[in-house]
Amino acid sequence: MILDLKSKTIMNKEIESLWRGTSVELLKALHILTRDGKLNADSRRKLKQVQHLTQLMEPMIQKIAKIQGKISVVDMGAGKSYLGFVLYDLILKNLPEPRLISIESRSELIEKSKKLAEDSQFDGMHFLAASIEEAKLDEPIDLVCALHACDTATDDAIAFGIRQNAKAFALVPCCQAEIAGQLNQVKGAELSPLAKHPLHRREFGSHLTNVIRTLYLSSLGYQVTVTELVGWEHSMKNELILAEKRSSPDHPESLKSKAALIKLLSEYHVNPKLTRLAGIEIADLA
Repeated sequence: MILDLKSKTIMNKEIESLWRGTSVELLKALHILTRDGKLNADSRRKLKQVQHLTQLMEPMIQKIAKIQGKISVVDMGAGKSYLGFVLYDLILKNLPEPRLISIESRSELIEKSKKLAEDSQFDGMHFLAASIEEAKLDEPIDLVCALHACDTATDDAIAFGIRQNAKAFALVPCCQAEIAGQLNQVKGAELSPLAKHPLHRREFGSHLTNVIRTLYLSSLGYQVTVTELVGWEHSMKNELILAEKRSSPDHPESLKSKAALIKLLSEYHVNPKLTRLAGIEIADLA
């Protein structure tokens, strides 16, 4: 079966306001819409979030494609590849030599996504069955995306992008629990009042995790922007980190970010997976 993505399927006003594409057939195939073209509460949330994310990413994508004449994107922890398909349909398919690689550990989801990409005639979409932590590619990557990669999986996505010399990142972290666990081990007077109570410790640990991620990227020469993905009424997993490579690790601003990162790790007695992967050890922070 070949999906007719150019068909003039009639959209209701709500879908039309959320979807910039010319057809709803892909959304039906992704089960974002019901077979009769309706939205339920969950699909409305997913569509609004993914659509907004592509709009925020588009300037970065267009810039890279204009400079290089082509672009390669990796979607890590892709799941059913909602982001990859929407990104490809709305933006990438209209650019020269687009390449999008969806990485997902569940092979059954990879096979379904392969079939949908074939039916959609999205020749630039490719799929790899692997965990984020174990994924390897023998090619340079321009943009690394990770939408709701849970806990340290976002750290694995960042580390993957650094190994691949990625020019940019688009990250929506989720369920940051590792640092809250490390704060649990901090004793007595060493524990910050910001993390004294379990609820605050969990929320502060999540916030601290993302601050560490942004400082780490900044220390490598990335210009980082942190913004709200969608309104809090749609999702609590709402923080979007955008990063573009602008300078080198020896740039004064990069060195300033590295110093701030080391100070933060030392002050709160934490050392998350990302900094361990980068070779920053607790002993170095004493």
